[in-house]
Amino acid sequence: MTSESPTLLVLAAGMGARYGGLKQLEAVGPDGETLMDYAIYDAVRAGFSRVVFLIRQDIAEVFETQIGSRYVGRVEVVYAYQELDDLPVGFAVPEGRERPWGTGHATWAARKVVGDSSFAVINADDFYGAETFSRLTESLAESYEFGSSGQLSCFMAGFRLSETLSEHGNVSRGVCAIMDGFLNTVSEWTGIARGPEGTVSGINSEDQRHALTGEETASMNVWGFPAGVFPLLEKSFISFLREVGDVTKDEFYLPSAVDEWIKQDLATVRVRPTPCRWMGVTYKEDKPRVIEALSALVAEGAYPAKLWE
Repeated sequence: MTSESPTLLVLAAGMGARYGGLKQLEAVGPDGETLMDYAIYDAVRAGFSRVVFLIRQDIAEVFETQIGSRYVGRVEVVYAYQELDDLPVGFAVPEGRERPWGTGHATWAARKVVGDSSFAVINADDFYGAETFSRLTESLAESYEFGSSGQLSCFMAGFRLSETLSEHGNVSRGVCAIMDGFLNTVSEWTGIARGPEGTVSGINSEDQRHALTGEETASMNVWGFPAGVFPLLEKSFISFLREVGDVTKDEFYLPSAVDEWIKQDLATVRVRPTPCRWMGVTYKEDKPRVIEALSALVAEGAYPAKLWE
């Protein structure tokens, strides 16, 4: 694959076999579309020609029948699988481990299917907006494997933190520090919510609650990577496995790996701010507002009333 034919990796391994109650398959569009339908539609419009769904083997048949089939003929659809025992050489699944290894492992698990293509990564259950995908394709077209200093050249779509909050409860977000257009750090904040008079606060990685302005850049797991990222991911995953605290539940997160590369001068990450408003159904009470917002976009002509006609 080349930068003229970019690949989109959709992390969907968290989806279960019984889709009816899962937010990933909640109908939010006027013709029953899901948030993933809008993401794939926007990606195809932006020039993505290949979609890799990262799923689990045990849901493969149901996923391909109920989800993947709707995109066939519109974009090349292929599958990769996140399995608990897909580990670097020399490692085995620890006793008591049942839950997935996290988004860093999920991305690494797609290495053989993605191949030598530059690619973008998104979550399966978020609405990112059309311009987000346009900026991703622009970034991938400009991408090169290593910068002049030998660092891996990566990209991230940045969202305004205030545009990623829920009115119905706390959220967790990767809060970013940006310097001269490049990512300096990304750290996981939890318990982020609006308080009285619109104030925003959250709990940082030191487990301390601090005020936030809402103007901070948030990472919503939208990345652009060259194929050379996979060896780096593997090295970071090996470090995680060697140092993991709780082998039954700790996860290897993609933003944590990227933050580590930046600190070690192994990669640079150019941040492409997006004006789009992120949407998701974090809480069931979020659904009516998402439906209303999508209806407004359809009324404005941003999307057809039926995406896949």
